[in-house]
Amino acid sequence: MSSVRGEFSSRFGFIMAAAGSAVGLGNIWGFPTQTASNGGAAFVFAYLVLAFCLAYPALMAELTIGRHGQSNAVAALRKISKPGLGHKSAFIVGFGGIVCASLILSFYAIVAGWMMAATIEPLATAAGQLAVASWLTEQSLIRDLLFTAFFIVLTVAIISRGVENGIEKWSKRLMPALLIILFSLIAYVLTQEGAMKGLQAYLVPDFSRIFEPKLLVSALGQAFFSLSLGTSVMVIYGSYISKKENLVSLGAYVTLIDVFIAFVAGLLIIPAMYVAQAQGVQIFSESGALLSEDTLVFQVLPALFDSMGTVGLVVSFAFFALMSIAALTSSISMLEAPVSYAVEKFGMNRVQATWVIGGIIALISFTIVFNFAALFGLVIKVTTQFGQPLLGLMCCIFAGWLWHRGDLLQEIKQGLPEAEHTLFWKVWPWYIKYVCPICIGLVFLNSVL
Repeated sequence: MSSVRGEFSSRFGFIMAAAGSAVGLGNIWGFPTQTASNGGAAFVFAYLVLAFCLAYPALMAELTIGRHGQSNAVAALRKISKPGLGHKSAFIVGFGGIVCASLILSFYAIVAGWMMAATIEPLATAAGQLAVASWLTEQSLIRDLLFTAFFIVLTVAIISRGVENGIEKWSKRLMPALLIILFSLIAYVLTQEGAMKGLQAYLVPDFSRIFEPKLLVSALGQAFFSLSLGTSVMVIYGSYISKKENLVSLGAYVTLIDVFIAFVAGLLIIPAMYVAQAQGVQIFSESGALLSEDTLVFQVLPALFDSMGTVGLVVSFAFFALMSIAALTSSISMLEAPVSYAVEKFGMNRVQATWVIGGIIALISFTIVFNFAALFGLVIKVTTQFGQPLLGLMCCIFAGWLWHRGDLLQEIKQGLPEAEHTLFWKVWPWYIKYVCPICIGLVFLNSVL
């Protein structure tokens, strides 16, 4: 591998970076709220099954394409397709993933900015700066622009340092910090009144609901989106993996960590919701539907923290710091997708490419902020409901249909010489050729309909 491109220095470094990409606000907040909205433990059970039956095979397809290509997403896809229509399709899928990742980062940075403002608010309150604390929690144009810009600059600063000194170094620091804060908060929340009721709703499934179409589609979508599939991110990360590494086990580790943190986040959020309910905060409507699903993190939990007095300031700081870290570990990977393409395609210096692309994404974010009502929801829908499923579907088609099976096996065997005799090889090629496209296609159709 070219030293100019760089690579992860260890399997632990890759696992932390890839898991950091997968573990974002979707895991810490999206998964628990979807659980609360879709049958509790029944949703968790369906999610766990689909994460390993769908998301892991699709993740392996993207990682394998990336390591084989040793380049940006467009070039990697072209290496396994034929000239002409195949190369044109490779450009559409690879560059489409890059655009999708950039647009996701543009709205992600806004939400992350809210999280960072909410992290500072308890500190301002503790210092007696109540006017500042109020400004930090109230949506305003200036606040949104400042914190969005700050988050993008932070992401750019990390990516500009490269693979080993930037992505890997900070992922190794941020992911353990995320886990420490997460488990500390769980330990505290589970001691509060109402927590056991929430724990029961989270862990005891109603199996009669498992085959509900809405529940299955939601679980399928969560399993797919939580692993950053369909954005060229895992293709890029795959290209930074040494040929000596066992891709099968690496992909399994990333999937396990992603699923584990999503599950553990549920141990915090679901009991916390019931603790808040026990203290008089309304969580569910009379029909049993979850109230304010999209904004619950900024409404229900702050109300819970306020009821805790001084301790609530500490808990609030820790929670929103956790959310900010989760956002940063994902934003790092999203920015790397367009940066790697610019560096390799146009020969740009990494630092220059990072700041230029970061500036472009910041302009997109500011445009969304200025036209929030019209653009925010639209960009989210176009990227996560349309872009990701369709692009993920195409990556599975490239690996399952366009890549010669013998060449695919040789790539897997580089880190796993006995691959052709394993259960993985007997099942996986068939899975990505038939099952994954069908299932991802169903998610996409659901998004359209």
